[in-house]
Amino acid sequence: MSTPDLLYTEAEDDLRAAVRSLLTDHCPPAAVLSRAESGRAYDGALWRALGADMGAAGLLVPDKLGGQGGTAREAAVVLEELGRAVAPVPYLTSAVLAAGALLGCDTGQDAVARLLGALAEGRTVGALAVPLSTAPGAPGAPGAPGAPAATVRADGDGALSGQVSGVAGAAGADVLLVPAAGADGYGLYAVETAETSVSVEPLTSLDLTRPLAAVTLTGAPARRLAGDDRAGTAIGRALLTGAGLLASEQLGVAEWCLTETVRHTKERHQFGRPVGSFQALKHRMATLWLELVQARATARYAADALATDSPDTPVAVAVAQAHCAQVAVHAAEECVQLHGGIGMTWEHPAHLYLKRAKSDEIALGTPGRHRQTLAGLVDLAAPTG
Repeated sequence: MSTPDLLYTEAEDDLRAAVRSLLTDHCPPAAVLSRAESGRAYDGALWRALGADMGAAGLLVPDKLGGQGGTAREAAVVLEELGRAVAPVPYLTSAVLAAGALLGCDTGQDAVARLLGALAEGRTVGALAVPLSTAPGAPGAPGAPGAPAATVRADGDGALSGQVSGVAGAAGADVLLVPAAGADGYGLYAVETAETSVSVEPLTSLDLTRPLAAVTLTGAPARRLAGDDRAGTAIGRALLTGAGLLASEQLGVAEWCLTETVRHTKERHQFGRPVGSFQALKHRMATLWLELVQARATARYAADALATDSPDTPVAVAVAQAHCAQVAVHAAEECVQLHGGIGMTWEHPAHLYLKRAKSDEIALGTPGRHRQTLAGLVDLAAPTG
C-alpha cells in the first residue's frame, strides 16, 4: 500500500486562498460577534457566496449528480478555513453530514438525486436529524453498526412522529433527513421543515455559531429515501465522514488561536519588553505549535483516507478525533489566558473559539469514545485491575 501524500496540492492551496479571501471580506470577527449577539442561526448571504457561488456545498457530490466532484481532501481545506473564522454556516451539517447520508442511498432514485442536487447547488440546506453528540461506530440500527438508534416512528402511510434533541443545523434547514423505524424496518426519510407538523425548537447552545435544536414531528409527511438494506450503512458512513472532517475544523480553530496568541504576545509589553519574549510563555506557545503539527498530520491523514476510501479509514478518523479535539480546546484555553484580561471579554473573539472547540470536543463522539473505538479497531485490550 502506497504512503499517502499529506501535503497540500496546488489546487487545495488555491481553494484555501479563495475561501480565506471570502471569509476575510464577509466574516470578520466583529461580524461573527454581532451575529452571535443577535441570536441568528446562520449567515445566509455568506452561505450563498460559499456554498452556491463558489460551489463548496457540492464538493463531496459527483459532478454527474450536480456537484463539484471533489474529495474529502478539498472539503477538509474548506473546513480548516471555516474553523479559523468560526464561520456561522451549515457546511458540516448540510454539505458533509446530510449530503454524505444521501450519497449512501440509491442515487439512481429520483427523490434522492433531486435532493442531493439541490444540496450540492447550495439552494437547499439539509440537516441529518441525529444528536450532534452521536459518534460513528455506535451500535444502533440492526445490522448497521455506526448508525444511531431511531427515536422517531414511521406509521403505515410513511408519516413520522417522535422527537430528536440536540440536532445541529436544524434551525435554518429546509429539509431534515430523519432516521426512523416502523413496520418496514429502519429507514431514512426526508421531511420538509416548512410542514406545520414539524417543530424546530432552538436550544441554549454553548457554541452560538453552531446552534442546536430539538426537532419534534407529529404525523409529519415524509419521503422514504432508503430502507433497511442501506439506510443504517448510509448514516454510519456519513457520521464517519463528518467525524473525520471535523478534525480539520478543529485544526483551523487551533491555528487561529496560536496565530492570534503569538501576535498578541509580540505586541503586548511589560517591563519594557514584549511578553512573548518571556521564557515561560515561549515554552507554552512552543508546546502548542508541536501539538498543532501533530494535529495537522492526523487531520490530513483522516481526510486522505476518506478521499481514497482506505481500509484504514476508521482508524484514521478515530486517531484524528482523539487528538485534534483536545488540541483545539488546549489552544483555545491558552489563547484566552495568554491574552490576559482582554481575553475574558465579550468584545474579543477568543471566547467564540473556546466555545466552538468545547462544542466540537463532544460532537460526533468525545475523544474518550474515539480512543475506545480505536482500541477495538487495533485489537488493543483495555488495562485491567
